[in-house]
Amino acid sequence: MPFHSHTLPNGLQLIGETSPAARSVAVGFFVRTGARDETPAESGVSHFLEHMMFKGTPRRTALDVNLDFDRIGANYNAYTSEENTVYYAALLPEYLPRGIDILADILRPSLRDDDFDMEKKVILEEIDMYEDQPGSVAGDRARRLYYGSHPLGNSVLGTKESVGALTRDQMHAYFGRRYAANNIIVSVAGNFDWVAFVKLVTDACAGWNTDSVDRDHRTEWPGAGGTHLLTRAKVQQEYVMFMSAGPPAHSKLRYAADTLALAVGDDSGSRLYWALVDPGHADSADCSYVENDGSGAVYVSLSCEPEHTADNIARATDVLKGVQSGGITKAELQQAKSKILSRVVRGSERPMGRMQAIAAAWSYTGEYRDVDTELANFDAVSLADVRAYLDAYPIDHTTTVAFGPLTELNGTKGQVV
Repeated sequence: MPFHSHTLPNGLQLIGETSPAARSVAVGFFVRTGARDETPAESGVSHFLEHMMFKGTPRRTALDVNLDFDRIGANYNAYTSEENTVYYAALLPEYLPRGIDILADILRPSLRDDDFDMEKKVILEEIDMYEDQPGSVAGDRARRLYYGSHPLGNSVLGTKESVGALTRDQMHAYFGRRYAANNIIVSVAGNFDWVAFVKLVTDACAGWNTDSVDRDHRTEWPGAGGTHLLTRAKVQQEYVMFMSAGPPAHSKLRYAADTLALAVGDDSGSRLYWALVDPGHADSADCSYVENDGSGAVYVSLSCEPEHTADNIARATDVLKGVQSGGITKAELQQAKSKILSRVVRGSERPMGRMQAIAAAWSYTGEYRDVDTELANFDAVSLADVRAYLDAYPIDHTTTVAFGPLTELNGTKGQVV
């Protein structure tokens, strides 16, 4: 599948992978901005702004945006993370010109005062909704405690206080600063013509502004450490998160980290599964590696009945210490690689999967990795690579956060949240 790249004079980066055998095409605008790029006074603005993109432009009302997408049968949406805000659509090839026109248009929104005030209420309700989801609260609080002063600990949603105080002028200033053309990648994959695609994006986006855009604190983070107990009486179960350092997205050790995470905490046939879930000690237990710009992390989580929390923390800790000291077996390595290779292949069979994959790789490394290269990188992971990863990023050096009804845990007093 041929790969193409092109940069407009204003710095907008275009990348694409053509697949004539595909029956559809996926396109996405990846804005390199998220919660980590916000000041405390702007906390939550990236996610809020994502909502505002669909509230209308000088050319379209909010209703027009939705109707125009629907008329071409597009599967469209957007999402905000700590590092990126992404707007995408999957559609039939003949509708690509209209899809690009809509996406490019909404990325230059009107940001009207009335829309801002109305959508702020929606965001505040969304924050309340997530506060009622214990798993989400546990993950968000754990990340804040782990990262401390590092901006990767910033909340994507922000707080009711920060969003409530946010003004439309603050949002407009953030938009002008972070949505500059040279901070955006347009990624496309599937059945399309590259030359025609470049012309479509050039016609729609050549007039976008360029700005001096940077990202602070692209540094590795060892974690704050310690054990933290957060108490909320109405929560029924206890949710425990262990966070440790991992390689950043540009590191070759990311392949070993991803592979080890599956061996340690896949939802079936992993160390944590056999130690906690299969015997019935915990309802869930998993491990995942998250690649970030400059600083990766490993998340281990479990949920259980409150009275079993101390024992399950001990069991999970034993698993992590055992992996740190002895690594994993050849059989575990092969099983984890088989799962990852299957995941990569299945994802590559959809234009949406490839569109996302090539954009992520390009955003973090400036490189293109085809499917065969990615498969070879994972297949090449050895026990020695796993050992090198564990030596560089000990998986048992954790920041531990428990969230639930417990008021005391192993001598730690709970903080009511």
